[in-house]
Amino acid sequence: MIRPYQISDRESVLKLFHLNCPAAFAESEFDDLTFYLNHHLEDYFVLESGNEILACGGINSTENPTQFKISWDIVHPEHHGKGLGKQLLEYRVDFAREKLTAHHLTVRTSQLAYRFYEKSGFQLEETQPDYWAKGFDLYRMELKL
Repeated sequence: MIRPYQISDRESVLKLFHLNCPAAFAESEFDDLTFYLNHHLEDYFVLESGNEILACGGINSTENPTQFKISWDIVHPEHHGKGLGKQLLEYRVDFAREKLTAHHLTVRTSQLAYRFYEKSGFQLEETQPDYWAKGFDLYRMELKL
């Protein structure tokens, strides 16, 4: 089930982050995620089964009222490749189409996950080496709706 994030989900989201280090995130990004949850959270969702959060991800506005950005996608490593990330991404794409004024979505990810977004129609716009941390490159991508 996908539902809106609640403050009580915070520790589970932070745990998911740590479970994905260093395979998907640099430990140095922890402070960025914490700051996001405290100050930049707009529409953030969790995917849970039973009482366990297995994935999470958000969508945020930008200065452009028709552009939104996908934010902080995290899937429990034991559930990678099972379609949970895709389900959560599709949920937010539909959310952007139906509830927001979105004409296109952007995502800033790394070389470790960009193919996931590419499979969902996102096009690569820019790369920057060692952007997030050493060995974690920026891949900026866009999806036109």
